[in-house]
Amino acid sequence: MNSPIIAAVAFDGISPFHLSVPCLVFGSDRTKLGLPRFDFRVCAMEEGPIRTDAGLEIVVPYGLAALDAADIVIVPSWKDLDAPLAEPFSQALRRAHERGALIVGLCLGTFAIAAAGLLAGRNATTHWAYTDQLQALHPDIAVDAGVLYVDDGDIVTSAGVAAGLDCCLHIVRARYGAEAALRLARHVVLSPHRQGGQAQFIERPLAPTPATDRFAQALDRVRATPGEAHSLDSVAEKAGLTRRTFTRRFQKSVGASFGDWLADQRVALAQRLLEQTEKSMDMVAFEAGFGSATSLRQHFAARLKTSPMQYRREFSRGAAALSGV
Repeated sequence: MNSPIIAAVAFDGISPFHLSVPCLVFGSDRTKLGLPRFDFRVCAMEEGPIRTDAGLEIVVPYGLAALDAADIVIVPSWKDLDAPLAEPFSQALRRAHERGALIVGLCLGTFAIAAAGLLAGRNATTHWAYTDQLQALHPDIAVDAGVLYVDDGDIVTSAGVAAGLDCCLHIVRARYGAEAALRLARHVVLSPHRQGGQAQFIERPLAPTPATDRFAQALDRVRATPGEAHSLDSVAEKAGLTRRTFTRRFQKSVGASFGDWLADQRVALAQRLLEQTEKSMDMVAFEAGFGSATSLRQHFAARLKTSPMQYRREFSRGAAALSGV
């Protein structure tokens, strides 16, 4: 089985912090986590060493030709947001897209993909502080300023650095399954699953107090047992808060409604059950907290754009194939 080729684009003046995002997810051997051995390549338009905005020099081993063989092309950031894209880079992005590579713009990398003409008529996002500028430069893009990432099929864009990590985990989850993504998240100490629709700009957590500790503990209990009955009122009571105060605090700290968040937790559990067991759809639905196979199918269609049966077929085969990697 050929190793998937991941090409991350660096440039003179890039932030090493931005470049580290795809490196963290795809740049190390993850075969013990159930993932393939990625052929990770950092490439650049410039020959020779490039200088980062932190004053470091890095030697980039590949040029733009690396994009011609890549399965996934990642632009982790960008500079000169309103300047025309260098034509060799623009052509390389368009060629990669035309032959079916997944194109990913993390944070300000969305500007480069937009400048290449690949986002016209599509949905996209970028760092919340730059969404107005992106919309002004490219009015033909449907810019969503309030989400972590947007998966538009063959192009994925994300908000700032932390959202870039969520976006890369989303790509792993979509291609290699929920269990592999969960193991990877645990390995690199990341939140295991944040849906793209969550808000990218939320209030900072409150300083730890007995009340906030109870709030966190209540959410941890739900995360550990998403298949059990968890009503808004019962979880608020465990957190020691009124329904109204809990709802307000949850929205501020998580950036989503409690109902949507709980459904996300249950879908993630159902994904793992479908990948790892041969339980019936009714049993998977029951153990994941959906109550019926019909409800399970509805949530999969809404969140994953597929059916539980199709998901099982795809990732049970994928797990078998990856076991020999």
